[in-house]
Amino acid sequence: MTKEEILSKMKEMIADQLGEEDIDVTMATNFKDDLGADSITLTEFVINVEDEFDLEILDEEVEDVRTMGQMVDYLYEKIK
Repeated sequence: MTKEEILSKMKEMIADQLGEEDIDVTMATNFKDDLGADSITLTEFVINVEDEFDLEILDEEVEDVRTMGQMVDYLYEKIK
């Protein structure tokens, strides 16, 4: 799976979770600043990512992830 495919899937997941179809998500999108995600929303998102990509994400592995690009890079390394 390419980084572009991961980003595309993540865009769909964020739109579904936030209930917004026309949300602008790029590699530079910040979860907190741009999407207004709080810790509960981020935890739910990580759980959804685990389910979607069939992997386990440890809290300490993603505690410093702030942008969509960082998450895409993380997932790319985990699933390749």
